[in-house]
Amino acid sequence: MGSGFVISGRRIVTNAHVVADHTFVLVRKHGSPTKYKAEVQAVGHECDLALLTVESEEFWEGMNSLDLGDIPFLQEAVAVVGYPQGGDNISVTKGVVSRVEPTQYAHGATQLMAIQIDAAINPGNSGGPAIMGDKVAGVAFQNLSGAENIGYIIPVPIINRFISGVEESGKYSGFCSLGISCQATENIQIRECFGMRPEMTGVLVSRINPLSDAYKVLKKDDILLEFDGVPIANDGTVPFRNRERITFDHLVSMKKPEETSVIKVLRDGKEHELTVTLRPLQPLVPVHQFDKLPSYYIFAGFVFIPLTQPYLHEFGEDWYNTSPRRLCERALRELPKKAGQQLVILSQVLMDDINVGYERLAELQVKKVNGVEVENLKHLCSIVEGCTEENLRFDLDDERVIVLKFQNAKLATSRILKRHRIPSAMSNDLFDEQGSNGETEASGTN
Repeated sequence: MGSGFVISGRRIVTNAHVVADHTFVLVRKHGSPTKYKAEVQAVGHECDLALLTVESEEFWEGMNSLDLGDIPFLQEAVAVVGYPQGGDNISVTKGVVSRVEPTQYAHGATQLMAIQIDAAINPGNSGGPAIMGDKVAGVAFQNLSGAENIGYIIPVPIINRFISGVEESGKYSGFCSLGISCQATENIQIRECFGMRPEMTGVLVSRINPLSDAYKVLKKDDILLEFDGVPIANDGTVPFRNRERITFDHLVSMKKPEETSVIKVLRDGKEHELTVTLRPLQPLVPVHQFDKLPSYYIFAGFVFIPLTQPYLHEFGEDWYNTSPRRLCERALRELPKKAGQQLVILSQVLMDDINVGYERLAELQVKKVNGVEVENLKHLCSIVEGCTEENLRFDLDDERVIVLKFQNAKLATSRILKRHRIPSAMSNDLFDEQGSNGETEASGTN
């Protein structure tokens, strides 16, 4: 349940978390008892936005669209309109803008610009417009846990970036990243060490994502001085509006995929102007799995899955402290080395005679299969299914080893699947033209 509003082109804007994992969506306009079927045109989980369309002509009768405005200034009043819990009629809550800065989006776990207001945003408000004058200043999407009457709205630049991406490519295109981690250079000693003159400001490049274009251009220990001609301060901020500052990541996120930017760096005491192509980058361990079926592969009762943050969240609200420490550290900090890479883990063991004694080896990463380094779950599946040796060996974390007689394990797999009433030994995304056989036949198709 959530709220939404109409924009030009007969489209409805709402939050991604309102329609996440949807199977069927109904919408009802204010003042009408009738519900209409809606189709989800695009979903951006990182920015927590979604676009819906409604085919029914009756729904659009007498409907007016709202125009998008600008980012409100501090202390300007906005009105949040929606259908929060506690009633069925429309609700209007007024508040003033208290802060504009990059904020962690709870739904997509992404840092993007957000507007903090002193108006309550309750369940059901999500997706509703924040109105300033006669235009939309943002989309209500979350509140601050543990605080009263502090809510957040998604600002117009983020909404425009999402909508323009959908209009150009027909689908959600993602928000760009430079693919680097930076350290502030506020200490004079670190600035002197890297040859920064007194008038220079910038940040120290500490890590670079191997999949980013910056990996070919930048080097560790470069000092990033400017982004597209905008000077970067020693704390990583750039000028924003009137006497406000914002992290330079915002400038990066507003770029369209495959756009280029000119960055000025200080390297070994010399200044260089470099051109970098920007694109959305996926983390090694996905932070969410919305609108996707889980991937898995079962062999001899061993359940193999790619590591994801939702898997770690299953360890409870305090998952950071209760989940396996090594997996948690890798999920949050490790960078991918190549495209399509996954960390494959043994999540659980379905007990059988074939795997007795191995039941304590769950929650460990699978490093190698028969001496071959595992790239992703599909790669592991192909190695196992194509095994021609008598023994099958899995090398895990902590130097743990699993050895199975391949033919016996293959026969045991079908027995274990039948016992646990599991229709397929692998998820549909792992099937290919040669992949299925008698023991691992799927119950459905892609």
